[in-house]
Amino acid sequence: MTGETTPNRAALPTLTRDGRLVVVARAQRAEDYERVLDVLVDAGVRSVEVTLTTPGTFDRLPALIERYRGAADIGVGTVTALDQLERVIDAGAPYAVTPITSAALVERAVAAGLPIVPGGLTPTELFASWSLGASAVKVFPAGQVTPGYVKDLRGPFPGIAVVPSGGVDLDGARAWLAAGAVAVSVGGPLLGDAFAGGDLAALRERTARFVAVCAEGSGS
Repeated sequence: MTGETTPNRAALPTLTRDGRLVVVARAQRAEDYERVLDVLVDAGVRSVEVTLTTPGTFDRLPALIERYRGAADIGVGTVTALDQLERVIDAGAPYAVTPITSAALVERAVAAGLPIVPGGLTPTELFASWSLGASAVKVFPAGQVTPGYVKDLRGPFPGIAVVPSGGVDLDGARAWLAAGAVAVSVGGPLLGDAFAGGDLAALRERTARFVAVCAEGSGS
């Protein structure tokens, strides 16, 4: 069994799937989101994961979803509890991401038709989530393995959709995608000091490089 026949597996949102790049926006304050996200989206990013470690994210979420509607998917990350997931569902976010392997979270998301990308590192963790109907699985922290891990996983689990996260830089993004990852999840190597008042022109340049790498070989 590979999990490929799970009837209720929700596909990743179209913008996220086609862009192959998820930018993890871990801000100090939710009030800082728009300043940075405007640059990211204008530079071609089509999927941003705002995180629940940022105070006020839920309060800001409806406005963010509306502001970037049609231009970028605004998903919610660092979801670790069912009550958080319920708020993500209620807000109408296009997807949820969790750093952990939790059957309860995956099952609830699948029941709600919400794409979910749960984290894990071992084959046992990743397959557990995939077999329950996860839209993709997040290899986290990806820096502990190599891009060849995608091929290793697809030996026993041919259809598994992999998104590496944690320490993925520009060269790493290229390597993971070439190895068969469906997308890469990128934070610090792209964002740099943007949420600390850093140069937005430099952010735009970094973003353009990542967007270009993720477009290579995608047919876009």
